[in-house]
This record gives sequence, structure tokens and C-alpha cells, in this order.
Amino acid sequence: MENNLENPARRSFLKTGAAVLATAASASRVLGANDRIRIAVVGLRGRGWDHVKGYKPIPGVEVAYFCDVDESVLSKRCADAEAMGMAKPQTYTDFRKLIADKNVDAVSIATPNHWHSLMGIWAAQAGKDIYCEKPCSHNWWEGRQLVRAVDKYKVICEHGSQCRSSAAIKEAMEQMNSGLLGNVYFARGLCYKWRDTIGRASPEAVPAGVDYDLWTGPAPKKQFTKNRFHYNWHWIWDTGNGDLGNQGIHELDLARWGLGVELPTKVTAIGGHFMFDDDQETPNTITAIYEFRTPDGKTKMMNFEVRGWITNHEAEIGTPQFDGGDVPAAGITPSAKQKSLGPVSGKPATIGNLYYGSKGYLAISNYGAYKSFLGPDAEPGPGKQVPVKNEHFVNFIECMRSRKAEDLHAPIREGYLSSTLIHLANASYRLGRTIHFDPTTEAVVGDSEATALLKGTYRHPFVVPQNV
Repeated sequence: MENNLENPARRSFLKTGAAVLATAASASRVLGANDRIRIAVVGLRGRGWDHVKGYKPIPGVEVAYFCDVDESVLSKRCADAEAMGMAKPQTYTDFRKLIADKNVDAVSIATPNHWHSLMGIWAAQAGKDIYCEKPCSHNWWEGRQLVRAVDKYKVICEHGSQCRSSAAIKEAMEQMNSGLLGNVYFARGLCYKWRDTIGRASPEAVPAGVDYDLWTGPAPKKQFTKNRFHYNWHWIWDTGNGDLGNQGIHELDLARWGLGVELPTKVTAIGGHFMFDDDQETPNTITAIYEFRTPDGKTKMMNFEVRGWITNHEAEIGTPQFDGGDVPAAGITPSAKQKSLGPVSGKPATIGNLYYGSKGYLAISNYGAYKSFLGPDAEPGPGKQVPVKNEHFVNFIECMRSRKAEDLHAPIREGYLSSTLIHLANASYRLGRTIHFDPTTEAVVGDSEATALLKGTYRHPFVVPQNV
């Protein structure tokens, strides 16, 4: 495989990148009701394969391109696609070459977190519509730059907060907006998922067929180890955001949505990496507390909890009686989906949200269910169970055709706002102090260290532009 920094053709591509992107942007087309949409899925080992399966049944959509820096992953997924009866996709290892292809209508980004914003910005500049996995950014600043790029180039961009397309969760939000709970003043996000130790991994040779320079991209390039690569990149600060930015972003997003708030005035987070002596850098237990001020001067509060080991359920979230039997009870072998979310423990995770108001409280499960409990005796109120399916990908495709960004269930600005909650909490945890924030100027107040941490750094030539 070519070395992307030393290869003369690659250097030439980088120098003429702006012209290539401009050409690609000018080739973007208006999609009619009967036009076939050609999707490129980027990052195929894990979540990206769910993207492929999500787009496959949508009429008029072709997953025509695969992009991954690992040739073994590309080969496997091409074989998997053939087994599913799909036409063989065209393959790329370099995202920049992919978006220079004028026949690509949209990119569906499922790479590690540190690539999300830069790929999204490049895609917007190239006139490609974008489905961007959560969180949309690895730091706060680049997320804001992505929003600016999407607005400037008028592309459709859906954030991967698929719970916003859940029928049950949307109904729960409508119930709270209509006054079911009275004044909703407090929300809690729960991310209780078993995460076993990742152990220690020694430096070793980069696996054959992996372009490690491209995989590293904007991050500092360090010696290859298995704990800096597949999946465990989540627990390394250079590339991931811990479980706050892995599973937790979904619950942070729903907590913020239910409260009806945008950015906080201050954030405090404490936690630690308990029990295990391993390579993990991010905390496996953390509690973050947020304060918000509403336009009418009211204060609202949110707290968020990550627990990475043995814990209890809350408000039945994660139990069969809440989720309609989709989640196994203790002692029952977890489903393949649940195994992919963490080590097999025999006990289901507790993933969801709680909202508290003057008239009662309401609980949401990420599996697509809600229950409400009203009055001082917590009498059962409205509830619904509807498993989350393919609605989010369908919404993205519908908005690509209509060009109505206002119909997106998770527009990129909402993804940016919720991702900012991750970055503020992680900054508070790492610096050991409260972060004060001005929601109007979208800037940290009086803390240069926090400001620097929230902007991040980039390795040339993989740099998020100052002017998008």
C-alpha cells in the first residue's frame, strides 16, 4: 500500500485538493423522486456495517462505495455484501479520493471519532450530503466548524442520534412538551454498561494491509498497539471520548432534548478509571452535572452518569418489562447486538433517561420505550414500546430527495450541541475543576487551559480549516 506522505501522486493530490473539491462540488446533482442515490459508507468494521444494512432495504438507494483504511476489512465487507445479494461496491482507502468521485451522492461516516468532523467538512466542501455518526466531533471547536461548513455549502447532514427517529421516544418528548410532567426541571442520563479491562498491549508492527498513517489522520502518530486500534480507540484521548462519547452521547442528546435546552452555563464532572490497571485513559466511571438557563430566566439541571461495571437498574430501564422482552433478563445469554456493545455479563445494560417535573417523572429506554409515573403515588401514566428500526436512515434519504434540512430528525446543529456536552464534561474531569461557559458566545469563560483543550490539535496535513 502506498505511503500517503511520501508518494509523489499523493503530494500532488494534496496540493490540488481545493480544486478537486470545487470540481466535485459543482458536479453535485438535484435528486428527483426516481433518481438512484449512490451512498459511500466510510469505516466498515463495526457501526459502518450497520449503515450498509440500514440503507440496503430503502428503495432507490445503492450502497455503491466502500471506504476503509484496512484492506482486510474491505475484502471481508465486499464478500459480505455479495452474500447479501448486493452489487460489488467500488472501494477506496483514501477518503479524499472518494469525495473527488463526482458520482458519489452522499457519504455515511462511521470512522473513529477523531475523523468525524474533518471528513464531514471535506465532504461538505465537495458538495456531498452527509450522515455523520455520533459524536460529530472529537473536540468542541471542530464540531462548530462542521456546522458552519454544512450551512455554507447547503448540504444535507444527519447526525447519528437515531433515537430521535424512535416513535416511542418522539411521543415521550411530545408528552413532556404538552405538560404531562408539568415543569420539567431536571433530567438524568444513564449509561450503565459493563466494560471489562482492555489489558496492556505492547507496540508491534502495523498489520498488513492497514494504512496506519491514514487511520491516525488528525491525531498524533504513535506506535501501533492493538489497544490504539479496533474499538479500544474509544478509551484513548487522542482518538476517542470515553463512554460519554460512545454510548453516552445518545442519552446526553435525549436529556437535553427533553429539558428543552441548548448549551450550559457551567459543568462539573468527577470520576475515575477504577478497578483496572490497563491502557485505558478515559474514565470508566464519571458523573457530570450541568446547569442551564432558559430564555425566561429559569434554571434547569442535568446530570449524567457512566458506570462501567456491576450496577442496578433504575425505573425498570433495561429490563424485559420495560423494553417489551427485547432485553434479556439476568442469566439469559445476551443477543448478538448486546454482545457487540460490551463484554458478555449475563446482565443487561441500563441505558436511558429520566425526567423529573412538578407532576411526576418519565423514563426512556434507548431500545424504544417510555413509561411515565404521575403524582405523589407515582401512578402509571402514558407509555409506549416500539423497537427502533430503520427510521433514521430513511429520514436522511427522504431529506436528500426533498432538500428540506428542516425535516431532519437530527440536524447537525443538534448533534453539535449534544456533543459539546461531552467535551465540556471531559474537560472538567481532566482539569479537575468546574468549566464556566457562555451559551451566547459559545465560549469558555476565563479558562485558557479549558479553551485550548476544547479546541484540540491536528497533525499536518489532516487539519480542520479555520475558514471552512
